[in-house]
Amino acid sequence: MNNESRPWLKHYPSGVAANIDPDGYANLVEYIREKCQEYKKRKAFSCMGKELTYGEVDKLSDQFGAYLLSRGLEAGDRVAIMMPNTLQYPITLFGCLKAGLVIVNTNPLYTPREMEHQFTDSQVKGIIIAENFAANLEKIINKTQIKTIITTSIGELLGSIKGTMVNLAVKHIKRMVPKYQLPNAVTFSDALKDGKKFDLVDFENNSERVIVHQYTGGTTGVSKGAMLTNRNLVANLNQIKAFLDPYVEGDGSDQIVLCPLPLYHIFAFSCNCLAMMSTGAMSVLITNPRDLSTVLKEFKRYKITGMTGVNTLFNALNNHPDFKSLDFSHMTIANAGGTALQKKVADEWEDITGFKIAEGYGMTEASPVVTTNPKGGIRVGTIGVPVPSTDVRIVDEKGEPLPIGERGELQVKGPQVMKGYYNRPEETAKTITAEGWLNTGDIAVMDEDGYFRIVDRKKDMILVSGFNVYPNEIEDVIALHPKVDEVAAIGEQDEKSGEIVKVFVTIKDSTLTKDELIQYCRENLTGYKVPKKVEFIKELPKSPVGKILRRQLRDK
Repeated sequence: MNNESRPWLKHYPSGVAANIDPDGYANLVEYIREKCQEYKKRKAFSCMGKELTYGEVDKLSDQFGAYLLSRGLEAGDRVAIMMPNTLQYPITLFGCLKAGLVIVNTNPLYTPREMEHQFTDSQVKGIIIAENFAANLEKIINKTQIKTIITTSIGELLGSIKGTMVNLAVKHIKRMVPKYQLPNAVTFSDALKDGKKFDLVDFENNSERVIVHQYTGGTTGVSKGAMLTNRNLVANLNQIKAFLDPYVEGDGSDQIVLCPLPLYHIFAFSCNCLAMMSTGAMSVLITNPRDLSTVLKEFKRYKITGMTGVNTLFNALNNHPDFKSLDFSHMTIANAGGTALQKKVADEWEDITGFKIAEGYGMTEASPVVTTNPKGGIRVGTIGVPVPSTDVRIVDEKGEPLPIGERGELQVKGPQVMKGYYNRPEETAKTITAEGWLNTGDIAVMDEDGYFRIVDRKKDMILVSGFNVYPNEIEDVIALHPKVDEVAAIGEQDEKSGEIVKVFVTIKDSTLTKDELIQYCRENLTGYKVPKKVEFIKELPKSPVGKILRRQLRDK
């Protein structure tokens, strides 16, 4: 595309170029090392009041990476990271990358079934896991290739007094650490200590090297590892930085960004953990954002200048009785992604804080940021304009471009688009065209100014609080229940979470109850995937060839 076919460029803030250099760094490790050296005395990450400087994170991640290599792991091996937001996460991430290991981010709330699929599909050989979830790992460890296990406690790096108090509360008061036995498991602290004895080893780390398997359902229900390369992630963090820079004044030393979203999710992974390093910002990690008191506490502890979030979180904060009394005078940006930002929520936020939420759009397959609302040009109800070096277009069912104002599928092309799905060439071919366009599966409209709006979804995906839920997976699990005949899952609008999962079920055994089925789902699915509504019906609507017509169920 030339600039004439990019009407959005006129909305770029002053100084923001139409393109970034996706090869500005040879690899992500080079970027991490440069920023850790440039800002080595600045605070990089904070969790529950405990802070680490860029220099400390750099040193500790060197030790951690060296330790992993001493355990027999080699460059190219896949390693799972399974923990909530703690100081251990960036140390683990950077250490793995420095050792040449491929990251497999894993939702800590996954059930053993979900863990087994991801670990076997990606051939994971090592795992760093919060002990809260180790009991689930024990159940499936023998079905995987995992040999190196490092466990960590929530309070492990918070200091002796605070760490002990946090761990006592987590283990003995809240009873959040079920008993487990994992032979040869090593604690995170011991790994850091022993890592001092070893050195990192050089490895081939070019721009096209895959460094992350980020799992997603894509446009279908089978969870697949999106292969993200050095170039993909370097490009996207530079694209994010281009739109972030207009908000940064001076040398950026006062930048303190709240990170309530989980770092294992691609949104926070790229935007918070990686891109915020570009300005030397301190990221304030929230371990459990559902406990809003911990979010409010950080607003009181620090002069927060920005934050990321999803509609659910912004809505919850708007409605918290203590939120309105906080000081927002230092804040310049709040960025929403993951799911549609409701106008009501956006308007209430602006009324309370005095500034707008900038909504954006992304996909795991695009590392993830594709569009966002620029400073000075925020339009509520839109996903903004494409970030630099990114082409976006609307096409019909044949893949032909549509004129301005017409509804069609959103396609994306840019250096942030993934290499493909791991070991799934057919799925890759369905998702990325021969010309390099990423099929998003979302139906959108572009206006004359180049702003985009998502108006529908081509795929049957359900979006619960920013997390993708795929009907096929829900249906596959429920269909295994001995009392179930057939099942169909759909998304139903919900004011709190955007959508909830609802299932329609035909039964073999009349003794099956809704509570029994929901409990069964809780044992086999992550919490946000569990159906909130169950409806027993006599027959599911089907096409002449027997395909269940979910759309008819949605229209009931």
